[in-house]
Parts: sequence; C-alpha cells; structure tokens
Amino acid sequence: MDAEQVSPIAAGAADLELDEAVAAVLRRLLPTVAEQTVAAIIVEVPSYASDLSGQMGTNISAAVEMALAGFLKLASRSRDADPSTPLGPALEAAYALGRGEARSGRSMDALLAAYRVGARVSWREMAGAAAAADMPVATMVKFAELVFAYIDELSAASVAGHTDELSTTGRVRDRYLERLSAQLLAGADADVLVAGAERAGWRVPRTLTAVLLPVAHVRGALSLVPAETLQPREDLPGIDEAEETALLLVPDVDGRDRVRLLRGLVDRNAVVGPARPWTHVRASYLRAVRARHLRRNSGGAPLDTEEHLATLVLDADPEALADLRARALAPLADLRPATRERLAETLRSWLLHHGRREDVAHDLFVHAQTVRYRMGQLRELYGERLDDPRTVLELTLALSAGTGFESSEE
Repeated sequence: MDAEQVSPIAAGAADLELDEAVAAVLRRLLPTVAEQTVAAIIVEVPSYASDLSGQMGTNISAAVEMALAGFLKLASRSRDADPSTPLGPALEAAYALGRGEARSGRSMDALLAAYRVGARVSWREMAGAAAAADMPVATMVKFAELVFAYIDELSAASVAGHTDELSTTGRVRDRYLERLSAQLLAGADADVLVAGAERAGWRVPRTLTAVLLPVAHVRGALSLVPAETLQPREDLPGIDEAEETALLLVPDVDGRDRVRLLRGLVDRNAVVGPARPWTHVRASYLRAVRARHLRRNSGGAPLDTEEHLATLVLDADPEALADLRARALAPLADLRPATRERLAETLRSWLLHHGRREDVAHDLFVHAQTVRYRMGQLRELYGERLDDPRTVLELTLALSAGTGFESSEE
C-alpha cells in the first residue's frame, strides 16, 4: 500500500485538536471497543458467525484494536510520529484482509458489511467516552468525520486487495489452463494431465469434445457450452495460423447434449469431433482437423464427424485409396469412357444393393433388363472374381465415393 493513500486522513487530522487526556481515555477503551465490534459483526453479518469464533475472533479483535490505535495516534498527532505513517500498518492489514477474502472465494459484500458495523460500534463507544471527557462539540464533529473517513479508507484498501487477488489469481489460472490445454493436445500422460487440472483448479469432466470454428464465431459459441470449456489460445497443431481457426474443448456434451450443441452451432461453420474420455481428447481434435476439408460442402451447418466416419477412413491414406481404385477397376480401364462410367456406376449400385436388380434399376432410373445386360458385361470382364469376398470388398471401397470416372459421349 502506498503512503499517499493515507493523505486525506492525515490532512483531516491536521485540523483536529484532540486533547491528550481525551486521547488517553479513548486508548484505554480500545480493547472493549474491539471486543464489542467483533460481537456485533458475529450477530449482524451471518457469514462471519463461525469464522469469528475462537482464535479467529481473538485475532480480528486484536486487528481492530491495532487499527483504532493507529487512528488515535494520528488524531492525537504525537510529536515523534510522521503524520503519514501511523495508518500504514492498518491499511496494509486491510489490503491483506481483502486478498484473503478473494482467496476464500467470498465477495466483498460481507467484509464491507463488517466495516459498516465496525464504524457504527466504534463511533458509538468512542463518542460516548469523548462526551464524558468533555470533548467540545466542534471537535466531536470533526472527530466523527475523521472516524468515518478512516473506515472508508480501510474499506477501499480491502477492495483493492480483493481486486488485485482476483486479477492475479485469474491470470495465474489462465496460464495453468493454457498449459493444460497444450498438454491435452500433445497427448500427455494421464498423471501429467490430472496434476495440471488440479493445479488449474479445473473440474475434471467425463469427456471432452473438440470443436473447431472460425475465430469470428467463438464469442457466440461460448454461450452454448459449459463454463469449464477450455479455449486453447496458442498455435493449434496441424492448422495454419493464417486460417484464423479457434478450438473449444467442450466437457460432457455427448448424447442429447451433443444434439443440442450441434443445433446451436448452425451457421457457425464448426467441425465437431467425437466425445472422448477427457485425457484422450487429442483423438477428437485430430479427427476434427482431418475432417475440415469436408466442411466446404456443408454450407454453414456444423460438420459432425460422427456422420462422416466412412469418408474419413477412406481419406486417411489418399494414395493407398488411389492404388486400390486403380487395381480394383483395372478390368474397366480399356473401355471407352462413357461405357466405363456406366458399368462402374452399375457395379457400384449393385454392390450397395446386394445384387437386388429391381433396387439397382430404381437407383439408376433404368429398366431391370438394362441392369441385367450391364451386369452380364461386368461378369465377362471380372469373371468369378465378382463372387470373391475380397474382390467385393475392394470394389466396395474403390467405388464408395463414386466411380471416379468422367463420363463422355460415346
């Protein structure tokens, strides 16, 4: 606390002529005033009722007595005292008290209420003693002003301590949460992650779900997710910083909660990975990253990776898929483009409909006899391989995303 903060009280004390005999009477009264102040706070501020009993009450009583003693020392303007220093210890104590309230998770409401009670009780007792000691009315008025100004300064010091503690704690916790997010994305060991969560004071969920979305849509999306959602701010692995993509690691949004999340993410161009045990959220993140290229076909709707598992599997190794396609469709390679396209299209539908000719005809908008004719051509090209499970599997994979051929007129 800066000494400049006591200057208003010091200035007020300079105009106060407090007789030393009166000051002596007030000093003798301080222990009683302190005890009565603590007793009144216990009654009038319920949240302190248990805290101020026993040793804690004794400590607070001593603190009140010290604060009032510092005030009286200033008010009586002892010759050996710098008028700017007597209140320093009391203000420091008030500042520390505010920080302690923040660390305990309490707001300033209870402490400010306690200050108000203390001001009333202190003034009542000291005013009675001062009147009994024949303090002049003018001095009494000035004394009252100084008492309440002093309480205001103590309150302000505690508010400053409370604010500073919250600010410091918030920054420290943000750093811990950022570190935890980086560890999650790096796939750190479970014991490291548990320790990081404890250090950050972060409530561990059952699952985490990775959600990628443009930075511009983050603020609106945050209103849809739990407060414990992590928002990594460092560079995201595998994503170019120029893309301006943000990541949310959302706790416990599986089942119906996932449906609600997807509904809320409409028009936010989000990619939503799968829910994973929280220590394995890296898997959710990597899948969302791999699925980003599918978003261009989804408009503004959220892309649910759970609805694109087959495509993601096939896209995992594009080169291997190209080799598989070339081998599986090699019997069609020498045909004219239009014929090749029609036969590949028919083969794909035949595989998907398990050889049901009527279903294939309906799918291709052709007559069932046309399907029979084309399948006759395909059996000539493939022979008995069309009855081989391995060949059927390879053809199904090769044609899963379409025929891969460009059609043209024969």
